[in-house]
Formats: sequence, C-alpha cells, structure tokens
Amino acid sequence: MKPLTAIAISGGIDSLFAGYLLKQAGHDVIGIHFLNGYEDPVRPGTHRPETTKSGQTDDRMRSQALVERIPLIANQLDIPLEILDLRNEFKETVVTYFTRAYQAGRTPNPCMVCNPAIKFGSVFNFAKKMGAAYLATGHYARVSKDPRGQSHLLKGVDQAKDQSYFLARLTRAQLAKAIFPLGEMTKKEVKQLAAQKGFFAVTEQESQDVCFIRGCSYGEFLAREGNVRSRPGPIEDVAGNHLGEHSGLHLFTIGQRRGINCPASEPYYVIRIEKKRNCLVVGFKQDLNRSACRVSDINWIHPPPQSAVPVHTRIRYRSKAVPSTLVPLEENAARVEFKHVQAAVTPGQAAVFYRQDEILGGGWIE
Repeated sequence: MKPLTAIAISGGIDSLFAGYLLKQAGHDVIGIHFLNGYEDPVRPGTHRPETTKSGQTDDRMRSQALVERIPLIANQLDIPLEILDLRNEFKETVVTYFTRAYQAGRTPNPCMVCNPAIKFGSVFNFAKKMGAAYLATGHYARVSKDPRGQSHLLKGVDQAKDQSYFLARLTRAQLAKAIFPLGEMTKKEVKQLAAQKGFFAVTEQESQDVCFIRGCSYGEFLAREGNVRSRPGPIEDVAGNHLGEHSGLHLFTIGQRRGINCPASEPYYVIRIEKKRNCLVVGFKQDLNRSACRVSDINWIHPPPQSAVPVHTRIRYRSKAVPSTLVPLEENAARVEFKHVQAAVTPGQAAVFYRQDEILGGGWIE
C-alpha cells in the first residue's frame, strides 16, 4: 500500500478526477475541502443561502450551504473527506494581500500567494497531522525528480490549460510532497473520462483567477473588504498634459482601456499608476511597450544562475512565455531583458522563468 495521500477537493471536476486517478494508482486517499469564507454559489436544485440586504451572502450562510453538499463530493470518490475552516487565515493572508496591493497602486496575483501559503501550507500541515505524506491537487502541471532526488516543476502537457505558472512560488520542499495527477492529461480527456465515470461538479463554475470575488466588481469588493475609498485625482498623458479626472486609482491596472473616458484620436490605455501623486498616466497602445523589467523576491526552484542566461519569461498567466535574458542582480532579484518589447508589464504581477518545459523560478514584477 502506498503512503496516505491527501487531495485538496474543490468540488470541481478536475479535483474529483484527480482523486479518482490517485485511487486507481493504489493510493490510500483522504479528501480535504477548505473553507475560505467566499464560497461560490451552489448548483441549481440544491439549497441556496439567502443574501443580506446589501446583496452579499453571509459568510456563515455560505459555509453552511457548502457543508450541506460536502457528502456529494465524498460519495463520488468513496473516500473520507474533512472540512478545514481557513476563513480567518485566508482573509488575513490572501485577501489582505490583495487589497493592500491595490491600495499601493499594484496589480496583485492572489493565486501565487494562496498556493504556497494556504494549499501547500495550511492545508498540507493539516493533512500531515492526519498522517498524509503527500498532497495532491487538480492543477495541470507536473513534478519530476532527478537522480539526486531533487524535485523539478514542469508544465502540464496540455499547453492550453497548463497551470505551472501559478505554482512557481512553491518551495522545493513543498514540491517534493506535491502530486499533480492531471499533469499528463488534457482538459478534454479529463472531461470526457469524468463524464464516462459519472462524476459531476458540485460548484457552478471552475476556479477563477480571483476565486473570492463573485457577484460584484473589484471596486465594490475592495471597498467592502479593504475599506478602500475612491479618491479622485488627475489623469495625465505621458507628456504630462492634464486630460481629466479618475474616480480612484484602485479601479485601474496597467494596460487597462475601459473606464478612462478621455476622448482622443485613438483609445487611451493605462501606462502608469503614480500613487504618491494620486495620478493616472495614460497613453496610446505603443506607449505600453517595455524592453525590460526588474523582478524581486524570486523563489528559485532551480539553482539561481550566476550570470546572464537565456530563458522564456511569462509575465501573466494568459500570455505566452517569451524569449528573454535573465540577468541576476542582488540576492533573489533579477533584470529581465525581452528579446521583443512586451506590452503592459505590470508591477505586482508575477514573472515566471522557463527553460523549455521546466520552471526555474518566479518573482514579483517591480
């Protein structure tokens, strides 16, 4: 019998089928579903919690509704399933990071914080107390070990669904205990085989980039959760000409086009967010182009380079990794020089470095 393996169960098809594959491979499996306090709506036909006068579902009601449908997850896999209450920790770690980033004029990437701190941090620590040696998730990514036993993070084989980017801040120690059963499969295969086995999701939709914002805009969420208040200020073009007023810097991100509302011969895009002056700097599409960026607080999975090396760099999840040169600076910082200029290189987002299918590391764009 293989060691006890825990799987983080979301209620979606990916994690359900990943659990099934673990059982087929002979693992003794337990499921863990963690509550974050921002649970998604229930599927039609099941109990739906009431909403408050503000239109927001009460945290307690959300969590109770989820607890009621947990058996639907466990019964499909015929495994024990534990509910882990991480509502306070999730809010303090992930949501606070998210709101503070916007307050600082940066664009956050909460999944890059959640995966190492919550899923492979708090959830896995709980799993270890239950005797589990490994934690599996439904991510489309792969882990391999070299002859020395060192773990390496690789892209999933489904290039359209590959989620290795979101795992780039896992430590080597965390990767050594991580299992990604779907890494060798495509999303299409998973959906087809899951349907054949009769699996069904108990959540309405798949996990999103920002899973905790549902039914409201970013601005509404930031006002409610982070007490972020709209503070009007000037809109300037790249030459310093006054164009108008914005209603709050937290409503914008680099490269954004909507919401600027300043007439021009061609559309304006957000070029910079100047927090100290409370100023939104806009320009035309070509003004977004950058030839390089600085990346800090890099989590190195592969040993860090000692001199400039060619890599491919992905500067956001929904973009391709592009040819670039990685120039190491001080400890855990580097300069990325792009072979071709890139648009909307956004402070606060993650830059992840690839060598073919392997992730070398990832840090925060400055």
